[in-house]
Amino acid sequence: MIQFALKCDNDHRFDSWFQSADAFDKLRGAGMLTCEICGSSHVEKAMMAPRLGATHDTETAKARPLSAPANEAEQAIAEFRRKVEENSDYVGRDFAREAWRMHSGDAPERAIHGEAKPEEARKLLEEGVPIAPLPFLPGRKTN
Repeated sequence: MIQFALKCDNDHRFDSWFQSADAFDKLRGAGMLTCEICGSSHVEKAMMAPRLGATHDTETAKARPLSAPANEAEQAIAEFRRKVEENSDYVGRDFAREAWRMHSGDAPERAIHGEAKPEEARKLLEEGVPIAPLPFLPGRKTN
């Protein structure tokens, strides 16, 4: 897809997307392009500035690997994640069941983290089980 700035013979300016530059030429040649403001079928490409991405400090980008935190908030979350993972057991998708078992006394209390569906988490909270969402997704263990 390509976006062109267009103008009609009444100097109305607008943008439109096309499958390709050739598709624009074919539609224009067939008289199928009209101004969205006045309906004129005399539509041409207008001058447009190139679309450039945001500027980046290339030295900073080269010095920091993509997996490294980009700012203080990301650094704080990364540190928090490290502490959670070091000091608790990952129970995966069994989080709701394991949290309930500890709350009811059927399992020894310990720090755990894992995954729960929203309705499971809501039910735990309604039952008074002390849980909190984490600001990161757990790293899943794979074979």
